[in-house]
This record gives sequence, structure tokens and C-alpha cells, in this order.
Amino acid sequence: MSKLSTNSKTDIIVHIGIILSAFLIFFFAFFFVYLPWSTNHGEAITVPNLKGKSIEEAENILDDLDLDYIVSDCTFVAGANPLSVHSQYPKAMSNVKSDRKIYLTIITQNAPLVKLPDLLGRSVGSAKNQLLSVGLIAGETELIPALEENTVLKIKFNGNEINPGQVIPKGSKITFVVGDGYGNQTIDVPEVSGLNLEEAEILINGLELSLGTVIYENSDQPEGTVLRQKPAYGEGNKLKIGQSINVWVSGNAPSTQDPE
Repeated sequence: MSKLSTNSKTDIIVHIGIILSAFLIFFFAFFFVYLPWSTNHGEAITVPNLKGKSIEEAENILDDLDLDYIVSDCTFVAGANPLSVHSQYPKAMSNVKSDRKIYLTIITQNAPLVKLPDLLGRSVGSAKNQLLSVGLIAGETELIPALEENTVLKIKFNGNEINPGQVIPKGSKITFVVGDGYGNQTIDVPEVSGLNLEEAEILINGLELSLGTVIYENSDQPEGTVLRQKPAYGEGNKLKIGQSINVWVSGNAPSTQDPE
């Protein structure tokens, strides 16, 4: 059997070169041939968008791509189709290898029950925000005579009054019963006939009423005098807080043209 000569410096360099060459061949063969082949390198699969698909549709799509799935979570979304995909991981358009499991969050068929928070006495804006925080929705607002303006006085669900703490399905619409700021308080109609219009307006506003329509007409009374009013002054005539009084005034209506 022949032996490699190492009698000279040149022989040693040749031997080292052979060893290095063998190492490099092994290195490149392992990392660029064997490893890619064993890990299916370059054979990535693009994850499809499954959001909104039924479980059956999602399963068929994944089977065709040689992918699997696991239902990892469930959630309820008002108005969404039950038993459909709400979200997924990995996300759509990600690249994965075959047999990779896709984790799905599915929309449940039945809404979970939540407790109605205590919204009584809160402003409408604050009550709406608190409803959203527990998954409920603010529906219509009903006004009733009450001095507590923009304040939630009652709460209704499906037309019936409910109390804080009752459990109702998540995603339900709630009706707020809110005060109009005026209430049922009434006062006697004041007499403003014979007063100057400015004086009449001060008196009306001071009683928490409002000046309604002002109608001008010719008269022998001084200009700006209130000739008559509606409703009329008299025993038994009453108005609710915030209601208006229309007046007829002597003279001509002031010009609305802008000065040049």
C-alpha cells in the first residue's frame, strides 16, 4: 500500500490542501444540498385569508394546501356569521411549510351573557362609553319630562325597563330614557302686553320661558310696544318651563340687510 510522502515541505502543503478541500466539499454538501433537501427549503406555502369563511370552507382550503388547523379560541361578534373564522395565526400571506397548523379564532353562535352596568344618573355620553366597554350597544334615546337634562333616568331592553346588574346577551341594544331638562313644572303665563319688546323679552327669559315669534303690525301705540300675546295672560293659563310666548309688536320689523 502506497503512502503519501511527507518528506518535504511541499508534500505537507499538498496534504493540508487536500484536507481543506475535503472539509469544504463536506461543508457545502451539508448546508447547500442535504439540509435544504431534508427541510424542504424553498417549498414554502402562502397562508390563505380565511377570515369570514365557515369552518367547512376553511378546512377544505387548508386541505388543498396540505395545511392543518386548530380552533384555538372562540369569540362573539354582534352581526357576524356564527361558526365563521374571526382571525387566524399565522396571518394571511405568510409563508409556511407543509403540514403547518393554522390557529383559528371562531365566532360563537350564542352570545355570552353580560351584566348591565349601573348607568342611572350618568350623562348619555358617559353611559354609551360604559356600555361599549362590556359589549353592549346604545340604541335610541327616549326623552321624558324631567329637570335632569341629558341624564339617564331609566334603561330599557326590548321595550321593557331593566335594572343594573341584570344579565342580557352581549351585543344587545339598550334604550336610554333621558330627562328633557324641563320637567312637568308649570308657571302662570305672564302679562307682557303693553310692555316694550325688550322689557317683555327680559321678563319672559327671567321666568325660564322663551320669546317665540315676533310679528310686527301698524298701530297708534309707540313703536316697539307689545300689542298682544299668545298664549294670553289670564287666570288658569299656564306654560311648562322652556315653552315660548309669541307676541305682536307695533311698528315695522327691523331691517336684516347688512350695512354698506
